[in-house]
Amino acid sequence: MLQSIRIVLIETSHPGNIGAVARAMKNMGLEQLVLVRPRYFPHPEASARASGATDILEHANVAATLEQGIEGCGLILAATGRERDQYFRALDVRAAAGRAIRESAQAPVAVLFGAERTGLTNEDLSHAHALLRIPANPAYASLNLAMSVQIVAYELLRARAVPPAAQTRSAPLATPAAMERMYAHLATVLEEIEFRDRTQSGTHLMNRIRRMLQRAELDANEVNILRGVLTAVLDRRRRAGMDARGAPPVPPLPTDPPLRTELPPHANLRLEE
Repeated sequence: MLQSIRIVLIETSHPGNIGAVARAMKNMGLEQLVLVRPRYFPHPEASARASGATDILEHANVAATLEQGIEGCGLILAATGRERDQYFRALDVRAAAGRAIRESAQAPVAVLFGAERTGLTNEDLSHAHALLRIPANPAYASLNLAMSVQIVAYELLRARAVPPAAQTRSAPLATPAAMERMYAHLATVLEEIEFRDRTQSGTHLMNRIRRMLQRAELDANEVNILRGVLTAVLDRRRRAGMDARGAPPVPPLPTDPPLRTELPPHANLRLEE
């Protein structure tokens, strides 16, 4: 199960921290390290600080974007010590580790760590299903990057030794790529029906929707059902000729895979077109 958990470092500035993280991972049996836009890598100091965990560095995946780094993952946790608004679900590190171990049986799990000085950005957090919090002394709660990874890695190792709870999820979470296609599809439909952000800045609507749907932890079939609804909305507008701009609505992205709108056999919902 630990082999299905990725430690994702975003824009790490000091190569020594990358090496220290590799050492912490190997101590606790983690193998998958992803580096998103590291400032210096590979680097002799990273190898020196790894202290025998250079194999973790040699097999690290260097990604140009966070989307590439979390490709194919299910559950995504964001490690942060900063207070965030109420729209994010927050888990204690021990509870988060137990959740990660259970979810890793169905799909890879990613734990995100931000840059040393700035942490995770709001854009980074938009991909996460929940925040991961490490309890610390309120008077001095600052943890460096390697320390944070060490604590998370220890809790993951500890959680693996606990007898697994009954699996309640019938299907794996939708992949980040599937979620991004759904958000793009939704943005197209909102524009077509002229449902726009009415706040003064006009920039918060999609962020709020993303947070809501990330908290919902949709599986692949649920995403397909929602996209089927969105497609039906566009089709109905096309047939009714109700496009307010006098132009045909924009169809779903041509590169999207065919949509499936399967429902569990016990469901009474009937989908139309």
